[in-house]
Amino acid sequence: MKEKETRKVFFMKAVRMYKPGDLRVEDVPVPQPKDDEALVKVMAVGVCGSDIPRANKYGAYISPITLGHEFSGQIVEVGKDVKKFKVGDRVTVPPLIPCNQCKWCKEGIYSLCEDYDYFGSRRDGAMAEFVAVPESNMLQVPDNVGYLDAATTDPCGNALHGLAQAKLKPGEIFLAYGAGPIGLFAIQIAKARGASKVFAVDMGEEKIKVAKECGADIVIDASKEDPYEIIKKETNGQMADVVIDFTGAPLAQKKAIDCAGKMARVVLLGISHKGLDLEEKQVDNIMRGQISVIGSWNSFTDPWPGPDWFDGLELFKEGKITAGPMISHKLPLDDAPGIFKKIDKGGFFFNKILFLPNGDVE
Repeated sequence: MKEKETRKVFFMKAVRMYKPGDLRVEDVPVPQPKDDEALVKVMAVGVCGSDIPRANKYGAYISPITLGHEFSGQIVEVGKDVKKFKVGDRVTVPPLIPCNQCKWCKEGIYSLCEDYDYFGSRRDGAMAEFVAVPESNMLQVPDNVGYLDAATTDPCGNALHGLAQAKLKPGEIFLAYGAGPIGLFAIQIAKARGASKVFAVDMGEEKIKVAKECGADIVIDASKEDPYEIIKKETNGQMADVVIDFTGAPLAQKKAIDCAGKMARVVLLGISHKGLDLEEKQVDNIMRGQISVIGSWNSFTDPWPGPDWFDGLELFKEGKITAGPMISHKLPLDDAPGIFKKIDKGGFFFNKILFLPNGDVE
């Protein structure tokens, strides 16, 4: 498609959710971009950890809705008010659309926006062949960064934000509790930024293998080993300076606190939807070790969309990080309903699942 050219494609394939557990691949109209929007041909779109409970259990804010908020693509059409981008540009997209009016937006902490819009949960997302995107929500992808890496800029940004919340410094010991995509990016970034030792904890040989490939110095299978005892031994009792829980599981959150050393920072990043009852051991460790327990939510700050997004693209460009080892599946959109059912059933290994709506890409 060219700028001002009459659109030749009127319908496209999209993954539509009607209710939790009811996903359908349908033909829907190609969106018409507004004057300040571009039409993006989606080249890769990821399954986020938040997409899984949304698709299988909780639903979204509107129904039916096209899922998907981690994506990259190429501009095929631009609205008349779009100035900074042109047809042919390769982009990735921060999925949050802030109100720019509330207290938090005015302070530049857009992740805490009180009246935001969001691709894939509050408006139609990118598990489709095309999506309309406001100009303010597009970032140029460096020439040497592929669509697959670019589509994972969001989870990379979350990893960067968690490490920023923890104020990780060179020479410190880092523990990633959970080796999903965000944890795997955090491992790579911690290594790139000079952590003296990087531990990774998860369950199962597949997860542990990928964590090792992403640069973890010591990997621990919590189904077979006690992370606390191993980290205590490997650090001569110092334990970890920075611990981030990427799982959201209450047991893992408590274990993360157990593994924190004196003056450590423990970041809770994984979405839980559950309570956390701390035992005497964790409370004593927090109090006597003067440990900080910190929350991390999304990655959107000033200047929009935030340093975590700019730094992530730069790290991809420099070759210091990549999604490569964590991509377990590259699939067509038609496979989406079945994949979400497999995940819900359990016993299915996956890390980062990417759908390729317009064919295979790198």
